[in-house]
Amino acid sequence: MDIKLHYTEQGEGDPLILLHGNGEDGTYFVHQTSHFSKTRRVIAVDTRGHGKSPRGTAPFGIRQFAEDLRAFLDELQIEQADILGFSDGGNIALTFAILCPERVRRLILNGANLNPGGVKPSVQIPIVIGYHIISLFAGKSAKARNHAELLGLMVHDPDIGTGELKKVRAKTLVIVGTKDMIRESHTRQIYDHLPDARLVILPGDHFIANKNPDGFNRAVEAFLRE
Repeated sequence: MDIKLHYTEQGEGDPLILLHGNGEDGTYFVHQTSHFSKTRRVIAVDTRGHGKSPRGTAPFGIRQFAEDLRAFLDELQIEQADILGFSDGGNIALTFAILCPERVRRLILNGANLNPGGVKPSVQIPIVIGYHIISLFAGKSAKARNHAELLGLMVHDPDIGTGELKKVRAKTLVIVGTKDMIRESHTRQIYDHLPDARLVILPGDHFIANKNPDGFNRAVEAFLRE
């Protein structure tokens, strides 16, 4: 890998990897780190070009981020882990579970999607418009270029076919909010096509892990204990 990913680590026990969403960093999971580190080795990773992780020169997309995760786990000598991904982090986690099914013990997908069409139009349309506008300035400004790359993740990625979901071996928790930005029908499509999945819908929006941490953590804890 051309870069080293920044991460924080807390606790001891079975590893639990936390993957944040677009434009965020590992601190998004402050409530999960404090809770799960009581019994687990919790590792919150900053994705390439996010937080304190450098951008590097490799492609900027979900597939590359999944490859980065593989190299990261190799570096830490972690053969298998539970992985919790939120939003784009969920897309990374799902892609990784498809590419490296043997390395995922349990998978938690919070607000993930298979393609941009899974996002509600009220959210996706402004993103697409913003992406095309900011792309006009990407050649003149590094800040605009970085912003365009982030928006581009939501315009072009992910691209996962429902048929690919059968490659996932891990028991999977699909968890979203009642007012999530991901279409409920799309969330149910993911759930329906995974070989061994649970579906939990909690009161709240896309950010239930941060805004409803008690309910979110209880649901995840119960799943991990199954």
